[in-house]
Formats: sequence, structure tokens, C-alpha cells
Amino acid sequence: MNDAARTSPFEEPEAPKAAPRSRSALLKRLADVVCLPTSRINAFERSMTADLLVEMLRDANVTEREKVARRLAMLTEMPGVLARLLLRDELPVARALLVEAEKLSDADLIACLYQSTTDHRRLIAQRRGVSEVVADALIDMGEPPVIETLLRNELVKFSHQGVENIVAATRDNQYLIPLLLRRAELRPSHAYVMFWWADAEARKTILQRFAVSREILQDAVGDVFALASAEGWQDPLSRKALQFIERRQRNRAAIAKSPYGSLDEAVAAGEAGITREIAEEISYLSGLKPMTGAKIFTDPGGEPLAILCKATGLPRNNVRLLWRGLRRQDVDRSGAIDHALERVLTVYDMVAVDRAQTVLRYWNWSLTSALTPALLKAIREGDEAAVDEYSAPQRAAMLALSRDFGR
Repeated sequence: MNDAARTSPFEEPEAPKAAPRSRSALLKRLADVVCLPTSRINAFERSMTADLLVEMLRDANVTEREKVARRLAMLTEMPGVLARLLLRDELPVARALLVEAEKLSDADLIACLYQSTTDHRRLIAQRRGVSEVVADALIDMGEPPVIETLLRNELVKFSHQGVENIVAATRDNQYLIPLLLRRAELRPSHAYVMFWWADAEARKTILQRFAVSREILQDAVGDVFALASAEGWQDPLSRKALQFIERRQRNRAAIAKSPYGSLDEAVAAGEAGITREIAEEISYLSGLKPMTGAKIFTDPGGEPLAILCKATGLPRNNVRLLWRGLRRQDVDRSGAIDHALERVLTVYDMVAVDRAQTVLRYWNWSLTSALTPALLKAIREGDEAAVDEYSAPQRAAMLALSRDFGR
């Protein structure tokens, strides 16, 4: 009869044998040697000891590996072979290094984050002074909990591309928006795009913080308008930039081609119902391209209507006219102004004309600049790999319009 047959099913299984004391002592001594200062051990001796320690750690238990990791966490320069092994180990072992070791290289951290778990990556995101390259790699993994941890870490350094990738992530994870709005790295170009899928409170913050005046630009290039006019506005690059800077928002040239005598008349006509034709006329008369106008009129929140009216000098009541034209409720059952319309009118009141123009013109620029067939293809197919081929306004258009193109 074999041993298995003699064992009763009711007997307690044998407890695992404790690790030999010699193994524990040897692991500790080897770790001590690796931690010796350079005055007592040279690089080759340290490397040889590290190799031997790695061989033992491969078969050591979790408790033993964790003890070694804690001992090595104080090193200013850890042998790469040890770092790679322990950082990718089970969380109790890796945590000892990721939390306590201050001097881990970016290369070791990046190797760890690509070959470990979400919990490992969250620990990396919590580290002091996470570099741009490590932050970019963490963001590229596309894990909202990790991105949230990064945004909460005030010592993280974000690159421009990293912030842009987080902006894209906020589209489907809107709880990240308030955290991103607190970051100093966020630029107007990012905020204006994120506005389209932000909630009402975040939109208010964006307008308060990023709706900046163009006065300094207007003062700096005031004499260039005359030069460009004398040349017949032949240079497309300078014309485009000056259109962004100039004080006048309405398109006077469009009036001659319009069936309406003014922008005010077009808005009044739209009260009975904003058709595609009326929307396009309002867009042209406002100095906007139809695609920008379409984005404004189809926005569910309605705040862009307030920006449009304020930027073009339309009276406050015109917001209500456009609201009615879009078949939106302007009063509740009690006859009081609808809450959503009241919120939009508050936006109209809080934003100055010049600042509203900045927002409107940036939208017009970023949503319609260089919408080439390649960009439209990328919007439809979600070709994120091609983003680097596009300019800043093209990338902004890709983010803001991807939903509109059925992405």
C-alpha cells in the first residue's frame, strides 16, 4: 500500500516546512554585501553577488523575497538584474521597492509597468517626482485608475503629449476632468477641446480660467493689419493668424451674400425653428465655418450658444431666441425660467466679449483647420497611431469631432 492510500481524508495536511535558517542567513548576508559602499566593494564584485542573489531569490518564498527587497530599497544604485526581478514580483515584494526605494531608474520603472499589474502601475504613479517619460508610459496603458493616481500626485511631471492623451481619456472617464483642470500643465488648447464633453461645472471652470483676453496680441500686431491689407491679404498664414487676433467677430462680407440683412435678423428668423440653412447663415455671419456652427447648435449643454451670442455682440435675449429655435424648453411648469437655460444665461453674463471671442475663434480654428481627407479618415477609424502626423488644431479636431463622425 502506498503512502497516499495510508493517508486518511480526515487527517490534517502536513504544514509546510520552515525555510532552513541557513537560507535566511545567506540571503541576508548576500543582500548586505550588495549594499556595501563602493569603498568596500567594486562593481564586478557587486554584480557577481547580485547574480548569486538572483538565483536564490527565484526559488525563495514571498516572505524571504520581501525581506531582501526591503533591505535593497535603501540603495542609491541597485543592480539592474535585481531590480528587474523584484519590481515585477508579487505586490508585497514589489511594493517594498516601489514605495520605499527613491533611486529607481526610469528604465527599470518602465520595464516594470509594462510587465506587471495595474496595482504595480498605481504604486509607480504614487512615487515622488515621476518623470515625464514614465508618466507618458503609464498614460499609454490606458487605465483610468492609474491616470487618476497620476493626476492626484502633485510631483508628477506631464509632457504636452501626455496631457493631450489624458484629455482624450477624459472623454469616456469624465470624473478625471476636475483633476486635470487643477494641473498647471493644462493649456488652453487642451481645455477648449475638453469643453465639448465636460459637465456644466467643469465648463464653467474652463471658461473662467482659459477664456483669456487677446489684448496683448492686438497691441503687439496692431500695425500688421495695415500691412496685410495693403498686400491684399495674399499670405494665408498671416491672414489666418490675424483673423484670430482681430477685434471684430462678425463677417461683414457675408452680409452681402446673405438673405438676411444682419446677424440679428438671422437669429430672429431662427426662433421659429433653426434649419440647416439658417444655422449655416448664422455661422457665416458670425465669422464661423458651418462645422463650428453645427457643433455649437447640436451641443446638449447649450453653453456654446451663450459664447456665440456674447462674442458677436448679440443681446442677452438672443440666447433665448436660439434656445427656442432649437426646440428647447425655456420655462418650466410654474412659468419660471428653465434651469438649463438659466445656467446658459449665467455663462453669457460672466464672460466678457473679448474673452468669448477668444473661445469662439479657438473653436473655429481647432475644429475646422486642415480637415483633410486623412484627418477625416483618422476621426472615423480612430487611427490614434496617426495622431503624431497632425498639427495641434488637427488633433483638437480629431478629439472633439470623433463622436460626430460615428467613431
